[in-house]
Amino acid sequence: MSCSNEFTLTVRVYYEDTDAGGVVYHANYLRFMERARTEWLRQLGFEQDQLAKEMNIVFVVAGLEITYRKPARFNDALLVSAAIEKTGRTQIIFSQKIWRISSDNSPELLTTASVKVVCVDLGTFRSTTIPALIRELLP
Repeated sequence: MSCSNEFTLTVRVYYEDTDAGGVVYHANYLRFMERARTEWLRQLGFEQDQLAKEMNIVFVVAGLEITYRKPARFNDALLVSAAIEKTGRTQIIFSQKIWRISSDNSPELLTTASVKVVCVDLGTFRSTTIPALIRELLP
């Protein structure tokens, strides 16, 4: 199995995702992005709990830059993407975007981010080489 350079996930904004004004709370955009990266990894055949148990590794966010362009609101349908921008021995940099899907199915860009994810050894919490089984699937 090879990896497509971009993965997309559809999510719905629930009341619990919003602030008192019905706008998605800023930190919840990061949750939506995390879900997309997790589902991307799952699509490749890897579950994060199994990686921790069997390979003694986890993937952690080591840095991110995010731009909020427009707000998402209660009950919006969102499309969240995760595209690999760059890979290294121990890290993957994702370009992530969130769009609102309007009633006529046209996407409206709401948020963009660059997310640096590092493979970490669970015993030392130091960066470690991304396992070959995963690396060979990366574009």
